Amino acid sequence: MTDPVDVSPADGVTAEDAVLRPVREQNAFEETVSRLLQTIRLGLVAPGEALPSERDLATRLAVSRDTVRAAITSLAEAGYLVSRRGRYGGTFVSESLPEPAGAPSEEPGVRPSSAEIEDALVFRSILEVGAARAAAARTLTAAERELLWSSLRESRSATGDDYRRLDSRLHLVIGELTGSPSLLPALADNRMRVNRLLDGIPLLDRNIRHSNEQHETITIAILTGDVEGAGAAMAEHLDGSAALLRGFLS
Repeated sequence: MTDPVDVSPADGVTAEDAVLRPVREQNAFEETVSRLLQTIRLGLVAPGEALPSERDLATRLAVSRDTVRAAITSLAEAGYLVSRRGRYGGTFVSESLPEPAGAPSEEPGVRPSSAEIEDALVFRSILEVGAARAAAARTLTAAERELLWSSLRESRSATGDDYRRLDSRLHLVIGELTGSPSLLPALADNRMRVNRLLDGIPLLDRNIRHSNEQHETITIAILTGDVEGAGAAMAEHLDGSAALLRGFLS
């Protein structure tokens, strides 16, 4: 896999900003763990890459450094993070991440109901079709255009465990390009719900190839300012994923 390109939307809020937002004081430790897991599972910090510093995380999450340190320790024990000492030290995402737990429900071991599946899929369609249309309607900067192209290239070249992470990252980049900070937390949270469902079905090679083709169509529509085309291509793409989820899980 190629190294990620260090570009981000100009003067905008990123998906990482949206995930690493202040947590609620009542469950500070648990929410800190959850937010760090989101940055990993959604591909915002890739395997082998460093997390922001403890000081930065504490500031962004509005928690104490002790809380951040405890969350990092817990995730290191679970196999998600590795701490390194020395001049180039820090906290890094593990090169090999633990396998998903498997049960795609809010409660481990409980099969999702049809209502849970439909709620996640309908909300996803509302968020992501709208995001594709909004991104296409904007005049993107050179950095934003390169971010979208590089995210597309990375998702197309991904295999195995990397695919879902980089697929998620591409979809979140489209959300970033809308210029709407309010959209990103909802988009990231919903993507985590959808990924839990996707963890319960097999990765199908033909579906991945088809998804890659659809991703390219969506990307080109956004870059050419084709609002209707971007929305229609995203809707078609989401319909394919929804059909698989309903088929395997309903």
